[in-house]
Amino acid sequence: MCSVQECAEQRHRTVYNTGTSKAVSVMSAKTKTILVVDDDEGMRDTIAAIFKRDYRILRAPTGEAGLMVLHREDVDLVLLDVRLPGINGFDVLKIIKENYSLVEVIIISAISEVETAVQAMKHGAYHYITKDFDYDTMRSLVRNALERQDLNRQVLTLSAQIADQGDREFVIGPSKAGRDIIDLVQRVAKLSATVLVLGESGTGKELLARLIHREGGHVETPFMAVNLAAIPRELVESALFGHERGAFTGAHRQQLGKFELAAGGTLFLDEIGDLPMDLQAKLLRAIQEGEIERVGGMKPIKTDFRLIAATNVDLEKAVKDGRFREDLYYRVNVIPIKLPPLRERPEDVPELAQFFLRRYSARFHKRVDGIADSTMRILCNYWWPGNIRELENLIERLVAVGDQQWITDEDLPLEFHLAQLDNAEPSAGGESLFEEATNTFERSFILRALEKSGWNVTATARYLGVPLSTLKFKMDRLEIRELARRLRGV
Repeated sequence: MCSVQECAEQRHRTVYNTGTSKAVSVMSAKTKTILVVDDDEGMRDTIAAIFKRDYRILRAPTGEAGLMVLHREDVDLVLLDVRLPGINGFDVLKIIKENYSLVEVIIISAISEVETAVQAMKHGAYHYITKDFDYDTMRSLVRNALERQDLNRQVLTLSAQIADQGDREFVIGPSKAGRDIIDLVQRVAKLSATVLVLGESGTGKELLARLIHREGGHVETPFMAVNLAAIPRELVESALFGHERGAFTGAHRQQLGKFELAAGGTLFLDEIGDLPMDLQAKLLRAIQEGEIERVGGMKPIKTDFRLIAATNVDLEKAVKDGRFREDLYYRVNVIPIKLPPLRERPEDVPELAQFFLRRYSARFHKRVDGIADSTMRILCNYWWPGNIRELENLIERLVAVGDQQWITDEDLPLEFHLAQLDNAEPSAGGESLFEEATNTFERSFILRALEKSGWNVTATARYLGVPLSTLKFKMDRLEIRELARRLRGV
């Protein structure tokens, strides 16, 4: 990757650095909790009977009730019916994935439809199964989902604590949209005008804000980042404006807010669309007058900062709906920079994937030479709901858990193969593509289970929780039985 200065000449891509971490491997040892969300009491009882010996089971008859359980309980896996009274299963799935990203979800439906399965995977479900499921198959599916959750937690821990004193880079690919963003950054970085960064979650809004701060020649000045959506509503005012001692219960000492701490530098307000209406007036005053008042304070405090705001909310619509002040909107929307979602610039995927591959190969001290061409085509055709962050997390996970020199189709999760169905004709060809995708996933999963069990087929069947005859049938169908026999040394 080139520097920002090189990008100004080459108009290719940009990098910059921002954080540190150390590595720790953690696996959960607590009893897993499964939440069953189904309006059929008999189905809830059946599922509970299957899993109650091994897991803690919670039940909810509606999507709304299920979300309330998730809010107060530590849930690992949700078994979710599609057709529910009130909010439907897909809407519940979307809310879960937006708010409880580590919770795995298995969709359960009374009907078997390819489109339903595709939609479930597209919205982030781990798997899709019909209500006439085989008990052993369901147990194996749940076990596999929970193992993936443990793996995801482990990778996230490695990501957060990896022993690396280098900084994180802002990454932009070679697309025209990427070149245009770099051009605009070069033009506005040294100005004092407010910048509004727009884009979906995972597109790198905070990283771009840090780049603007650095390229503006303010490296030695503070950069204060505040994620307004992550701060409890009752604490937002104090976090932004600070408070005086005794201003409220628990205010044992004076505390400076982010506005004061950012003096002379840059204040980055992420998710500004979530700022409560009563605080929007105070923010407007801070921008216009350059002064604030601490909570419990009696006098204005002058402060000078460069404001960069970001949001994934449509602020124009929020203004029309009365959820965002019109005068504040015009104050922050001076220089808008739109970060397009990754699905709108698939030409960036290969270089971004290779960049992350080099990063995590070095970080995990593994030799991974590259990504197969067919695998790269699958990545380019994927819709990337999590954008660049999702791509980075995927590459990190594949490097962390893989033991081969090349990343191939079989290493990808099932949803990446199912994504190809969107580009296929709704005919027999689509059905064969679906079968190919599921076969790829099954073959990969069985091979990994065989390897874990020392290539012993009987032990693998016990590990997967399926009859030996079923496993042998699948191995013959997927043409891996002879391979397992050779590797076992028979």
